[in-house]
Amino acid sequence: MKPDRNEQAELNDFNRRDFLKSSSISTLMMMMGGVALRADDKPAATATPSIDEEKHTGAPVNCGVIGCGLWGREIANTLARLPNAPIVALCDTYPGYVRRTKEAAPKAQGYDDYRKVLDDKEVQAVFVATPSYTHKEIVLAALQAGKHVYCEAPLANTLEDARAIAQAAKNSPKLNFQPGLQLRSDPHRHFLVQFLRAGAMGRPVRVRAQWNKKQSWRRTWPDAAREKELNWRLSSKTSLGLVGELGVHQLDVVNWFLSGRPLSVTGFGSLIQWNDGRDVPDTVQAIFEYPGGVQCGYESTLANSFDSDYEMFYGTDSAVMLRGNKAWMFKEVDAPLLGWEVYARKDEFFKETGIALVANATKLVAQGNKPVEEAPYTNTPLSYALEAFIANSGTLAGDVEDFKSNFGDSDPKALREYLANLSKKKVVSAGYEQGFEATVIAIKANEAITTGQRITFQKEWFDI
Repeated sequence: MKPDRNEQAELNDFNRRDFLKSSSISTLMMMMGGVALRADDKPAATATPSIDEEKHTGAPVNCGVIGCGLWGREIANTLARLPNAPIVALCDTYPGYVRRTKEAAPKAQGYDDYRKVLDDKEVQAVFVATPSYTHKEIVLAALQAGKHVYCEAPLANTLEDARAIAQAAKNSPKLNFQPGLQLRSDPHRHFLVQFLRAGAMGRPVRVRAQWNKKQSWRRTWPDAAREKELNWRLSSKTSLGLVGELGVHQLDVVNWFLSGRPLSVTGFGSLIQWNDGRDVPDTVQAIFEYPGGVQCGYESTLANSFDSDYEMFYGTDSAVMLRGNKAWMFKEVDAPLLGWEVYARKDEFFKETGIALVANATKLVAQGNKPVEEAPYTNTPLSYALEAFIANSGTLAGDVEDFKSNFGDSDPKALREYLANLSKKKVVSAGYEQGFEATVIAIKANEAITTGQRITFQKEWFDI
Protein backbone atom coordinates (compact mmCIF):
# COMPACT_ATOMS: atom_id res chain seq x y z
CA MET A 1 0.00 0.00 0.00
CA LYS A 2 1.44 3.37 -0.98
CA PRO A 3 1.57 6.15 1.62
CA ASP A 4 -0.99 8.91 1.28
CA ARG A 5 0.11 12.44 0.36
CA ASN A 6 0.41 13.50 3.98
CA GLU A 7 2.47 10.46 4.92
CA GLN A 8 4.69 10.87 1.86
CA ALA A 9 5.54 14.37 3.05
CA GLU A 10 6.42 12.99 6.45
CA LEU A 11 8.52 10.28 4.87
CA ASN A 12 10.47 12.99 3.06
CA ASP A 13 10.91 14.88 6.32
CA PHE A 14 11.76 11.68 8.13
CA ASN A 15 14.80 10.97 5.98
CA ARG A 16 17.11 13.35 7.81
CA ARG A 17 20.15 11.51 6.49
CA ASP A 18 19.69 13.03 3.02
CA PHE A 19 21.61 16.02 4.31
CA LEU A 20 24.64 13.83 4.91
CA LYS A 21 24.90 12.33 1.45
CA SER A 22 26.69 15.25 -0.15
CA SER A 23 30.44 15.64 0.11
CA SER A 24 30.01 19.43 0.22
CA ILE A 25 29.64 19.39 4.00
CA SER A 26 32.97 17.64 4.46
CA THR A 27 34.59 20.10 2.09
CA LEU A 28 33.11 23.03 4.00
CA MET A 29 34.29 21.67 7.34
CA MET A 30 37.80 21.15 5.97
CA MET A 31 37.83 24.74 4.68
CA MET A 32 37.07 25.85 8.22
CA GLY A 33 40.06 23.93 9.47
CA GLY A 34 38.15 20.83 10.46
CA VAL A 35 39.63 17.46 11.30
CA ALA A 36 37.44 14.62 10.11
CA LEU A 37 36.77 12.14 12.92
CA ARG A 38 35.60 8.81 11.56
CA ALA A 39 34.22 6.04 13.70
CA ASP A 40 34.27 3.50 10.91
CA ASP A 41 38.06 3.53 11.01
CA LYS A 42 40.64 3.09 13.76
CA PRO A 43 42.91 6.09 14.42
CA ALA A 44 46.48 5.43 13.47
CA ALA A 45 49.13 5.92 16.16
CA THR A 46 46.64 6.90 18.87
CA ALA A 47 45.54 5.42 22.14
CA THR A 48 41.91 5.55 21.07
CA PRO A 49 40.37 2.05 21.29
CA SER A 50 38.99 0.50 18.15
CA ILE A 51 35.28 0.25 17.55
CA ASP A 52 33.75 -3.21 17.54
CA GLU A 53 31.09 -3.25 14.84
CA GLU A 54 30.70 -7.01 14.58
CA LYS A 55 27.22 -8.35 14.23
CA HIS A 56 25.72 -9.57 17.48
CA THR A 57 23.60 -12.56 16.61
CA GLY A 58 22.14 -15.23 18.83
CA ALA A 59 19.00 -17.22 19.37
CA PRO A 60 15.95 -15.76 17.61
CA VAL A 61 13.69 -13.51 19.70
CA ASN A 62 10.09 -13.34 18.48
CA CYS A 63 9.00 -9.72 18.23
CA GLY A 64 5.75 -7.79 18.40
CA VAL A 65 5.52 -4.16 17.28
CA ILE A 66 2.88 -2.08 19.09
CA GLY A 67 2.14 1.11 17.18
CA CYS A 68 2.48 0.88 13.40
CA GLY A 69 2.67 4.56 12.51
CA LEU A 70 5.63 6.07 10.70
CA TRP A 71 8.22 5.23 13.34
CA GLY A 72 6.69 1.85 14.13
CA ARG A 73 7.07 0.93 10.47
CA GLU A 74 10.69 2.08 10.55
CA ILE A 75 11.27 -0.23 13.52
CA ALA A 76 9.57 -3.10 11.69
CA ASN A 77 11.60 -2.51 8.53
CA THR A 78 14.81 -2.48 10.57
CA LEU A 79 13.90 -5.64 12.48
CA ALA A 80 13.13 -7.36 9.19
CA ARG A 81 16.78 -6.93 8.21
CA LEU A 82 18.07 -8.65 11.34
CA PRO A 83 18.63 -12.41 11.10
CA ASN A 84 17.34 -13.21 14.60
CA ALA A 85 14.34 -10.92 15.10
CA PRO A 86 11.28 -12.48 13.45
CA ILE A 87 8.20 -10.26 13.71
CA VAL A 88 5.28 -12.43 14.74
CA ALA A 89 2.78 -9.75 15.81
CA LEU A 90 1.77 -6.24 14.72
CA CYS A 91 -0.67 -3.99 16.52
CA ASP A 92 -2.35 -0.66 15.85
CA THR A 93 -5.80 0.73 16.50
CA TYR A 94 -5.96 1.66 12.80
CA PRO A 95 -6.11 -1.51 10.62
CA GLY A 96 -4.61 0.26 7.62
CA TYR A 97 -1.36 0.82 9.47
CA VAL A 98 -1.15 -2.87 10.34
CA ARG A 99 -1.69 -3.84 6.70
CA ARG A 100 1.00 -1.43 5.57
CA THR A 101 3.52 -2.67 8.14
CA LYS A 102 2.89 -6.25 7.02
CA GLU A 103 4.94 -5.43 3.95
CA ALA A 104 7.94 -5.87 6.26
CA ALA A 105 6.43 -8.81 8.16
CA PRO A 106 3.94 -10.63 5.93
CA LYS A 107 3.64 -13.62 8.29
CA ALA A 108 2.91 -11.53 11.40
CA GLN A 109 -0.43 -11.78 13.14
CA GLY A 110 -2.30 -8.47 13.13
CA TYR A 111 -4.05 -7.09 16.23
CA ASP A 112 -6.04 -3.98 17.10
CA ASP A 113 -5.45 -4.16 20.87
CA TYR A 114 -2.02 -4.33 22.53
CA ARG A 115 -3.40 -6.70 25.16
CA LYS A 116 -3.89 -9.32 22.46
CA VAL A 117 -0.19 -9.04 21.60
CA LEU A 118 0.71 -9.58 25.25
CA ASP A 119 -1.59 -12.62 25.39
CA ASP A 120 0.20 -14.12 22.38
CA LYS A 121 2.51 -16.79 23.86
CA GLU A 122 4.68 -16.71 20.77
CA VAL A 123 5.70 -13.07 21.39
CA GLN A 124 8.87 -12.77 23.49
CA ALA A 125 9.63 -9.06 23.09
CA VAL A 126 7.59 -5.98 22.25
CA PHE A 127 8.50 -2.63 20.73
CA VAL A 128 6.35 0.22 22.02
CA ALA A 129 6.13 2.90 19.31
CA THR A 130 2.89 4.57 20.38
CA PRO A 131 2.54 8.23 21.48
CA SER A 132 4.67 8.90 24.56
CA TYR A 133 1.68 9.67 26.79
CA THR A 134 0.38 6.11 26.24
CA HIS A 135 3.62 4.28 27.12
CA LYS A 136 3.04 3.65 30.81
CA GLU A 137 -0.04 1.44 30.50
CA ILE A 138 1.48 -0.64 27.71
CA VAL A 139 4.96 -1.04 29.22
CA LEU A 140 3.74 -2.01 32.67
CA ALA A 141 1.36 -4.57 31.19
CA ALA A 142 4.10 -5.95 28.92
CA LEU A 143 6.55 -6.44 31.78
CA GLN A 144 3.81 -8.03 33.86
CA ALA A 145 3.17 -10.41 30.97
CA GLY A 146 6.85 -11.42 30.95
CA LYS A 147 7.84 -9.68 27.72
CA HIS A 148 11.15 -7.95 27.02
CA VAL A 149 10.39 -4.28 26.26
CA TYR A 150 11.90 -1.72 23.91
CA CYS A 151 10.14 1.59 24.67
CA GLU A 152 10.59 4.67 22.55
CA ALA A 153 11.92 7.86 24.15
CA PRO A 154 10.77 9.86 25.96
CA LEU A 155 9.45 7.18 28.30
CA ALA A 156 6.38 9.26 29.18
CA ASN A 157 5.12 12.83 29.35
CA THR A 158 4.90 13.08 33.16
CA LEU A 159 7.39 12.38 35.92
CA GLU A 160 4.97 10.02 37.63
CA ASP A 161 4.47 7.86 34.53
CA ALA A 162 8.17 7.84 33.68
CA ARG A 163 9.10 6.82 37.22
CA ALA A 164 6.49 4.04 37.18
CA ILE A 165 8.05 2.65 34.00
CA ALA A 166 11.58 2.86 35.39
CA GLN A 167 10.53 1.20 38.65
CA ALA A 168 8.79 -1.62 36.79
CA ALA A 169 11.90 -2.18 34.67
CA LYS A 170 14.11 -2.14 37.78
CA ASN A 171 11.87 -4.68 39.46
CA SER A 172 11.98 -7.03 36.46
CA PRO A 173 15.56 -8.35 36.45
CA LYS A 174 14.60 -11.35 34.31
CA LEU A 175 13.47 -9.07 31.49
CA ASN A 176 15.40 -6.76 29.21
CA PHE A 177 14.15 -3.18 29.14
CA GLN A 178 15.72 -0.72 26.71
CA PRO A 179 14.61 2.87 26.10
CA GLY A 180 14.74 4.19 22.54
CA LEU A 181 17.86 6.31 23.08
CA GLN A 182 19.33 4.80 19.95
CA LEU A 183 22.43 7.01 19.85
CA ARG A 184 23.68 5.19 22.96
CA SER A 185 24.20 2.12 20.76
CA ASP A 186 25.91 3.97 17.91
CA PRO A 187 29.60 2.91 17.58
CA HIS A 188 30.39 6.36 16.19
CA ARG A 189 29.26 8.03 19.41
CA HIS A 190 31.25 5.56 21.52
CA PHE A 191 34.31 6.34 19.44
CA LEU A 192 33.82 10.05 20.08
CA VAL A 193 33.17 9.64 23.81
CA GLN A 194 36.49 7.81 24.17
CA PHE A 195 38.25 10.35 22.00
CA LEU A 196 36.98 13.40 23.91
CA ARG A 197 37.40 11.89 27.36
CA ALA A 198 41.02 11.20 26.46
CA GLY A 199 41.45 14.99 26.49
CA ALA A 200 41.32 15.84 22.77
CA MET A 201 38.91 18.73 23.39
CA GLY A 202 40.60 20.09 26.50
CA ARG A 203 38.31 21.36 29.26
CA PRO A 204 34.64 21.60 28.21
CA VAL A 205 33.51 25.20 27.75
CA ARG A 206 30.02 25.05 26.27
CA VAL A 207 27.74 22.95 24.07
CA ARG A 208 25.26 23.85 21.36
CA ALA A 209 22.65 21.52 19.83
CA GLN A 210 19.85 22.14 17.37
CA TRP A 211 17.16 20.55 15.24
CA ASN A 212 15.63 22.69 12.47
CA LYS A 213 13.07 21.49 9.95
CA LYS A 214 10.32 23.48 8.24
CA GLN A 215 7.31 21.23 8.64
CA SER A 216 3.99 21.58 10.41
CA TRP A 217 3.95 18.36 12.45
CA ARG A 218 0.23 18.33 11.60
CA ARG A 219 -1.44 15.25 10.14
CA THR A 220 -4.68 15.43 8.18
CA TRP A 221 -7.42 12.80 8.20
CA PRO A 222 -11.04 12.71 6.95
CA ASP A 223 -12.35 11.71 10.38
CA ALA A 224 -12.08 14.50 13.00
CA ALA A 225 -11.60 12.15 15.96
CA ARG A 226 -8.86 10.23 14.18
CA GLU A 227 -7.16 13.47 13.14
CA LYS A 228 -7.10 14.67 16.75
CA GLU A 229 -5.58 11.37 17.81
CA LEU A 230 -2.88 11.62 15.15
CA ASN A 231 -1.98 15.17 16.19
CA TRP A 232 -1.15 14.39 19.82
CA ARG A 233 2.20 16.16 19.40
CA LEU A 234 0.39 19.50 18.96
CA SER A 235 -1.33 19.47 22.36
CA SER A 236 0.47 20.37 25.59
CA LYS A 237 -1.71 17.82 27.40
CA THR A 238 -0.10 14.92 25.54
CA SER A 239 3.17 16.22 24.08
CA LEU A 240 6.54 17.36 25.43
CA GLY A 241 7.04 19.53 22.37
CA LEU A 242 10.20 19.87 20.33
CA VAL A 243 12.61 19.64 23.26
CA GLY A 244 10.97 16.48 24.60
CA GLU A 245 9.84 14.54 21.56
CA LEU A 246 12.95 15.28 19.48
CA GLY A 247 15.54 17.01 21.67
CA VAL A 248 15.53 14.20 24.22
CA HIS A 249 17.99 12.28 22.01
CA GLN A 250 20.46 15.11 21.50
CA LEU A 251 20.29 16.22 25.13
CA ASP A 252 21.00 12.65 26.23
CA VAL A 253 24.15 12.71 24.11
CA VAL A 254 25.19 15.94 25.83
CA ASN A 255 24.72 14.43 29.31
CA TRP A 256 26.59 11.32 28.21
CA PHE A 257 29.53 13.21 26.74
CA LEU A 258 29.77 15.59 29.72
CA SER A 259 29.44 12.69 32.19
CA GLY A 260 26.75 14.46 34.17
CA ARG A 261 23.36 16.07 34.18
CA PRO A 262 22.40 19.74 34.23
CA LEU A 263 21.88 21.82 37.36
CA SER A 264 19.17 24.05 35.89
CA VAL A 265 17.35 24.96 32.69
CA THR A 266 15.85 28.21 31.40
CA GLY A 267 13.47 28.08 28.45
CA PHE A 268 11.76 30.18 25.83
CA GLY A 269 9.10 29.17 23.33
CA SER A 270 6.82 30.81 20.79
CA LEU A 271 4.36 30.09 18.00
CA ILE A 272 5.59 31.85 14.88
CA GLN A 273 4.84 29.83 11.75
CA TRP A 274 2.04 27.39 12.58
CA ASN A 275 -0.74 29.35 14.32
CA ASP A 276 -3.37 26.72 13.59
CA GLY A 277 -4.93 26.11 17.00
CA ARG A 278 -2.07 24.16 18.56
CA ASP A 279 -0.66 25.19 21.93
CA VAL A 280 2.78 23.61 21.51
CA PRO A 281 5.48 26.12 20.43
CA ASP A 282 6.98 25.69 16.99
CA THR A 283 10.20 27.48 17.98
CA VAL A 284 12.04 26.81 21.25
CA GLN A 285 15.26 27.59 23.08
CA ALA A 286 16.59 26.08 26.29
CA ILE A 287 19.75 26.98 28.22
CA PHE A 288 21.12 24.25 30.50
CA GLU A 289 23.67 24.99 33.21
CA TYR A 290 26.12 22.19 34.04
CA PRO A 291 28.68 21.83 36.82
CA GLY A 292 31.86 23.82 36.31
CA GLY A 293 30.11 26.70 34.56
CA VAL A 294 29.53 24.77 31.33
CA GLN A 295 26.35 25.74 29.49
CA CYS A 296 24.41 23.97 26.75
CA GLY A 297 22.10 25.84 24.41
CA TYR A 298 19.42 23.81 22.63
CA GLU A 299 17.39 25.32 19.78
CA SER A 300 14.70 23.88 17.55
CA THR A 301 12.20 25.27 15.08
CA LEU A 302 9.54 24.03 12.70
CA ALA A 303 9.67 27.37 10.84
CA ASN A 304 13.04 27.08 9.09
CA SER A 305 15.25 24.22 7.88
CA PHE A 306 18.61 25.98 7.69
CA ASP A 307 21.57 24.12 9.18
CA SER A 308 19.46 21.05 9.99
CA ASP A 309 20.52 19.20 13.14
CA TYR A 310 23.84 18.71 14.92
CA GLU A 311 25.64 18.97 18.25
CA MET A 312 28.70 21.18 18.83
CA PHE A 313 31.06 20.71 21.78
CA TYR A 314 33.47 23.55 22.56
CA GLY A 315 36.62 22.93 24.58
CA THR A 316 39.73 24.89 25.48
CA ASP A 317 41.78 22.97 22.89
CA SER A 318 39.27 22.25 20.14
CA ALA A 319 35.64 22.23 19.08
CA VAL A 320 33.92 19.08 17.84
CA MET A 321 30.85 18.97 15.62
CA LEU A 322 28.64 15.86 15.44
CA ARG A 323 26.39 15.65 12.42
CA GLY A 324 24.79 12.32 11.64
CA ASN A 325 27.46 9.63 11.39
CA LYS A 326 30.35 12.07 10.97
CA ALA A 327 32.26 14.50 13.15
CA TRP A 328 34.90 17.16 12.68
CA MET A 329 37.46 18.63 15.04
CA PHE A 330 38.60 22.26 14.85
CA LYS A 331 41.80 22.73 16.83
CA GLU A 332 42.95 25.88 18.57
CA VAL A 333 46.39 27.16 17.52
CA ASP A 334 47.78 26.66 21.02
CA ALA A 335 46.35 23.13 21.45
CA PRO A 336 48.92 20.45 22.30
CA LEU A 337 49.78 17.74 19.81
CA LEU A 338 47.86 14.50 20.31
CA GLY A 339 50.34 12.33 18.42
CA TRP A 340 48.41 11.13 15.42
CA GLU A 341 48.73 14.52 13.65
CA VAL A 342 52.21 13.47 12.52
CA TYR A 343 50.69 10.87 10.23
CA ALA A 344 47.49 12.66 9.29
CA ARG A 345 46.83 14.52 6.09
CA LYS A 346 47.31 18.29 6.28
CA ASP A 347 44.91 20.42 4.23
CA GLU A 348 45.75 24.10 3.82
CA PHE A 349 42.78 26.45 3.48
CA PHE A 350 43.38 30.17 3.73
CA LYS A 351 45.27 30.57 7.03
CA GLU A 352 43.88 27.39 8.60
CA THR A 353 45.25 23.86 8.56
CA GLY A 354 42.81 20.98 8.72
CA ILE A 355 44.33 17.75 10.05
CA ALA A 356 42.51 14.69 8.74
CA LEU A 357 41.97 11.93 11.27
CA VAL A 358 41.12 8.88 9.18
CA ALA A 359 40.03 6.22 11.61
CA ASN A 360 41.11 2.61 11.10
CA ALA A 361 44.14 3.43 9.02
CA THR A 362 46.31 0.33 9.25
CA LYS A 363 49.52 1.84 7.81
CA LEU A 364 51.28 5.01 8.87
CA VAL A 365 51.46 6.42 5.37
CA ALA A 366 50.94 9.85 3.95
CA GLN A 367 47.39 10.32 2.76
CA GLY A 368 46.25 12.08 -0.37
CA ASN A 369 45.01 15.62 -0.69
CA LYS A 370 41.43 14.73 -1.47
CA PRO A 371 39.00 15.94 1.23
CA VAL A 372 37.19 13.21 3.14
CA GLU A 373 33.78 12.69 1.57
CA GLU A 374 30.55 11.98 3.36
CA ALA A 375 29.90 8.30 3.90
CA PRO A 376 26.29 7.15 3.94
CA TYR A 377 25.08 5.14 6.90
CA THR A 378 25.94 1.48 6.50
CA ASN A 379 23.95 0.86 9.67
CA THR A 380 21.70 3.42 11.31
CA PRO A 381 21.74 4.15 15.05
CA LEU A 382 18.32 2.49 15.15
CA SER A 383 19.69 -0.71 13.64
CA TYR A 384 22.49 -0.80 16.21
CA ALA A 385 19.99 -0.19 19.02
CA LEU A 386 17.60 -2.93 17.87
CA GLU A 387 20.45 -5.34 17.28
CA ALA A 388 21.63 -4.69 20.84
CA PHE A 389 18.13 -5.17 22.23
CA ILE A 390 17.62 -8.50 20.48
CA ALA A 391 21.06 -9.78 21.46
CA ASN A 392 20.69 -8.70 25.10
CA SER A 393 17.16 -10.12 25.37
CA GLY A 394 18.32 -13.51 24.13
CA THR A 395 21.41 -13.51 26.34
CA LEU A 396 19.44 -12.48 29.43
CA ALA A 397 16.84 -15.18 28.87
CA GLY A 398 19.59 -17.78 28.59
CA ASP A 399 21.37 -16.53 31.72
CA VAL A 400 18.13 -16.62 33.72
CA GLU A 401 17.50 -20.21 32.63
CA ASP A 402 21.06 -21.17 33.56
CA PHE A 403 20.60 -19.70 37.04
CA LYS A 404 17.29 -21.49 37.56
CA SER A 405 18.80 -24.81 36.45
CA ASN A 406 21.69 -24.50 38.88
CA PHE A 407 20.25 -22.62 41.86
CA GLY A 408 16.47 -22.68 41.56
CA ASP A 409 14.16 -19.68 41.40
CA SER A 410 13.64 -18.76 45.05
CA ASP A 411 16.35 -16.15 45.68
CA PRO A 412 15.78 -12.89 43.73
CA LYS A 413 18.78 -11.20 45.37
CA ALA A 414 21.12 -13.98 44.29
CA LEU A 415 19.70 -13.80 40.77
CA ARG A 416 20.40 -10.06 40.58
CA GLU A 417 23.98 -10.60 41.75
CA TYR A 418 24.44 -13.43 39.27
CA LEU A 419 23.18 -11.31 36.38
CA ALA A 420 25.25 -8.31 37.50
CA ASN A 421 28.39 -10.44 37.30
CA LEU A 422 27.50 -11.29 33.70
CA SER A 423 26.76 -7.70 32.68
CA LYS A 424 30.01 -7.44 30.69
CA LYS A 425 28.43 -9.77 28.14
CA LYS A 426 25.81 -7.12 27.39
CA VAL A 427 25.89 -5.36 24.04
CA VAL A 428 26.15 -1.64 24.74
CA SER A 429 22.78 0.12 24.94
CA ALA A 430 20.78 2.48 27.14
CA GLY A 431 19.11 1.13 30.26
CA TYR A 432 16.12 2.22 32.30
CA GLU A 433 18.30 4.61 34.35
CA GLN A 434 19.44 6.54 31.28
CA GLY A 435 15.92 6.48 29.83
CA PHE A 436 14.43 7.88 33.03
CA GLU A 437 17.11 10.55 33.44
CA ALA A 438 16.71 11.72 29.84
CA THR A 439 12.93 11.84 30.24
CA VAL A 440 13.09 13.86 33.48
CA ILE A 441 15.38 16.40 31.83
CA ALA A 442 13.11 16.61 28.77
CA ILE A 443 9.99 17.08 30.90
CA LYS A 444 11.53 19.87 32.95
CA ALA A 445 13.05 21.53 29.89
CA ASN A 446 9.62 21.59 28.26
CA GLU A 447 8.16 23.02 31.47
CA ALA A 448 10.79 25.78 31.43
CA ILE A 449 9.98 26.56 27.80
CA THR A 450 6.21 26.72 28.30
CA THR A 451 6.50 28.86 31.45
CA GLY A 452 9.51 30.95 30.43
CA GLN A 453 11.12 30.26 33.80
CA ARG A 454 14.39 28.98 35.19
CA ILE A 455 13.99 25.56 36.80
CA THR A 456 16.55 24.08 39.15
CA PHE A 457 16.77 20.31 38.93
CA GLN A 458 16.08 18.58 42.23
CA LYS A 459 17.96 15.41 43.14
CA GLU A 460 14.79 13.59 44.20
CA TRP A 461 13.31 13.98 40.72
CA PHE A 462 15.81 11.41 39.50
CA ASP A 463 15.14 8.86 42.25
CA ILE A 464 13.73 5.54 41.09
